[in-house]
Amino acid sequence: MGALAALPVILGPTAVSASSAVVLMYQRFGEQHASYTNIRLDQFDAHLAVIAERDLNVMPVPEILTALKAGRGLPDRTIGLTFDGGFRSFYTDAWPRLREAGLPFTLFIATDTIDAGRDGYMTWDQIRDIAGSGATVGTQTASHRLMPLLGRDANDRDIGKALRRLEEELGRRPQIFAYPYGAMSRAARAAVEAAGFEAAFGQHSGVLHRGSRFHFLPRFPMNEVHGGAERFRLAAGALPLEVVDVTPSEIFLGPGRNPPIVGFTVAGEALPYIGLLTCYISGQGKVRMERIGPARVELRFDRAFPAGRPRLNCTMPARQGRWRWYGTQFLVPRS
Repeated sequence: MGALAALPVILGPTAVSASSAVVLMYQRFGEQHASYTNIRLDQFDAHLAVIAERDLNVMPVPEILTALKAGRGLPDRTIGLTFDGGFRSFYTDAWPRLREAGLPFTLFIATDTIDAGRDGYMTWDQIRDIAGSGATVGTQTASHRLMPLLGRDANDRDIGKALRRLEEELGRRPQIFAYPYGAMSRAARAAVEAAGFEAAFGQHSGVLHRGSRFHFLPRFPMNEVHGGAERFRLAAGALPLEVVDVTPSEIFLGPGRNPPIVGFTVAGEALPYIGLLTCYISGQGKVRMERIGPARVELRFDRAFPAGRPRLNCTMPARQGRWRWYGTQFLVPRS
């Protein structure tokens, strides 16, 4: 978990102890045909310029996770950088920028894609270059298929194959995981936990904190559509909106479970400001909320979610122009 300890950490001028961190997710760079998975290079340069202002504390993701699990404080505005997919544009365009800035990061790959030598993706030699520089390399399974649609045995085999290939090619077993397409279910999470991963990430917005579910952690996706400098500042400065007793426990919405009955109890520093809470769901916009007692919130949806991966985002304003944020992602299978 401490493989990146020798890399520099970018500290802001006021390193106030905090108990949360933000992780950001990128995929392609300068590939204009895929706006929702791509970020323009001028946008990424703007993000790096914000980091260079030294208001943010960039740490290796494994060290962030270790600190949160141990209950140790982190500098305020701590962020981690993650890059999914193993796209060649990361190697040619993003990595040189990260290396010049001395920034630690995590790369998540699906090993079948690399083995197949597909156009537009990195090679094992390039991934070895990155791993040899001290970066963390995690996995997204071998096949990068939607895990909730597979059985437990298939997921176990898929994860096992990825772990074997990473050990063969890099000489190490990854400790962190990213769900393909951010899609999780209880069965998928059980397979990830059984494989021994210390943490796993989705693709839903939110903030890591000590009470997080460490096998379904949030990340703020950055892309052309949602990748401006102000969006980056907003995400990087987000604070946790801590919730407990979340329903439903299953976010894979099969027959009879759509729309879901969504509820949670607001906890922690956000509770006194529960009246400022607003929630939004993909495709429907602002969600009707019902308060049950001083802390319980239940959400009312006008109609079923469409097939795909709808995301729920709940926010409230906080100090210094910052926002508290809780999110999750559902998966609705196509009939």
